Amino acid sequence: MAGPVHKPFGFDTVFDDLGAVAYRPPVQKRSWTPDEVEQIRAAAFAEGERSAVARAEAEAADALADIARAARSAMTALAAVAHAHRVGAAELAMAAARRIADAALTRFPDAPVSAALEALSREVEAQPRLTVRVAAGLEGRVQAALDETAAAIGFQGQITARADANLPLAAFVLDWGDGKAAFDPLAAADRVAEALDAALAAEGLHAEPLIPANEADHG
Repeated sequence: MAGPVHKPFGFDTVFDDLGAVAYRPPVQKRSWTPDEVEQIRAAAFAEGERSAVARAEAEAADALADIARAARSAMTALAAVAHAHRVGAAELAMAAARRIADAALTRFPDAPVSAALEALSREVEAQPRLTVRVAAGLEGRVQAALDETAAAIGFQGQITARADANLPLAAFVLDWGDGKAAFDPLAAADRVAEALDAALAAEGLHAEPLIPANEADHG
C-alpha cells in the first residue's frame, strides 16, 4: 500500500495575527521590456569586461614577478662576472706594476735610498754620521749618489755605504744612531698585493658597477 503523497511546502504569502502581510514571496518576472533587456545585457557585458581586465591584470602581475625574479638572478650573475673582471684587472695591473718597478729599480738601484735621505733630511741634519747597508756590489754607486744628495740638502755629516749580501737589489737599511729606515722592494710589493687582495675581498660582490648607470643609459 502506497503511503501518502507529500507536496513540497510552498512559502506563500504569510499574514500576521492582525491580518497584515508578514511575508510575500518575490514575484518571478517572466518578461522584460527591450530597455530592461538592454540594461541586463550592458550589466553582463560590464561584468565580463571587469573579469577579463582582472584576469589580464593578474597575468601581468605574474609576468612582472617573473621578470623581477629573472632580473635579480641576472644581476647576481652579472655582479659575480664584474667582480671576477675587477679581480683580473687588478691582478693584471699588479703584474704590470711589478714589471715596471723591477725595470726601474734595476736601472736606478740607488734611487730609493737617495729619496729616503732627502725625505729624512730634517731628522738627520744634526747627525754626525750615517751608515747605509745596501746590496753587495752597489756600495760604490750608492755612496756616490748619497754624497750628491747630501750636498744638495746641506747635510754635513759623514755617510758610509756598506755591502750586505742579505739585501736584494735596491733595498737598503739607513741607520743614523737615533733612528733607522729600511726599504725592501720585494716585501713592499707583497704588502701592496696583500692590501689589494684584502680590499677586493672586503668589497666582494657589493662594489660600485663597472659602468655608471648614466653612462650605460647613454651607451
